[in-house]
This record gives sequence, structure tokens and C-alpha cells, in this order.
Amino acid sequence: MKVIQHLWFEKDMEAAVRFYTSLIPGSSVDWASAVPAETPSGPPGSVKIMGFTLGDQNYMAIEAGPLDPFNHSFSIMVECETQEEIDRLWDALKEGGSVEQCGWLRDRWGLCWQIVPKRLGELMNDPDAEKAKRVTEAMLKMIKLDIAGLEAAARGEAS
Repeated sequence: MKVIQHLWFEKDMEAAVRFYTSLIPGSSVDWASAVPAETPSGPPGSVKIMGFTLGDQNYMAIEAGPLDPFNHSFSIMVECETQEEIDRLWDALKEGGSVEQCGWLRDRWGLCWQIVPKRLGELMNDPDAEKAKRVTEAMLKMIKLDIAGLEAAARGEAS
């Protein structure tokens, strides 16, 4: 059995998939095709599908016209080791999109992403409840997450 996330794009699916796979190391476009039969979304060839891998996760994408827009019910979370990784992904994905609180953003296709440092989970799960609370409160005030700011909050230093 294999679990594959499925993304429905109204348009520009191929550009989105190629963009996503260019950003995440270890990613690839695995296959692409057009549906040869007529579908409810259009004539033969108008519906396109792609299989791709982001990091170690499998995805399939379809471009078949409007249906439901992306929303926060599904997001792609990328856990980063360094601030440089966070900054690179954040800057690339926000281009033409919008940023939100707590490390969330929407890319230009409307897909929601969470760009988070691995260190956040470690700090928020610290056995010292006050430290974890300070980190959580600091994170809730951030747009793009900042590892140095989270570390400072963990130490009890004012931001």
C-alpha cells in the first residue's frame, strides 16, 4: 500500500510542480501525461497529470480547471535545519503569494506551506514548561520563523 498526496490545480500545474521540485533537495518530477479521453473537465488532452516527489513524499497533481481552491486544510510543511534554508524557501515561495503568521504562507498557486525550523519542535517539547511556553509565545508573534529569536525566547531573553 502506498499513500500519495493529490493536488488539484486549475491551471499552471506543470510550472508549479517544476518550481516545487527545484526548491526541495531530493525532489523530482517522476512522470507527466495528458488524459487521452474526454473528461468532465474537457476534451482529450486538456486534463494533465504529473507524479512527483518532494523530499521523501510522493505527490500527484492534476490540472483540470476550477474545482475547489487550496485552503489551510492541507498544507505542505517543510522542516528546515538552518535559517538559511528557511530564508531561501520563504523568499522563493512567497513570490507572487502571501505570508501569514507562524511560518505559514501561500504560494502564487494558492497552496499553503509551513516553513519551520526543526529546532522549533525541540524547543516546544522541552520538559521545562515555562521555556516551551516562551518559545510558543514568540513563535505566535512571528511571520517568518526565526531560529535566533526562538532560541532567545527559550533562554528567557526579551526580544
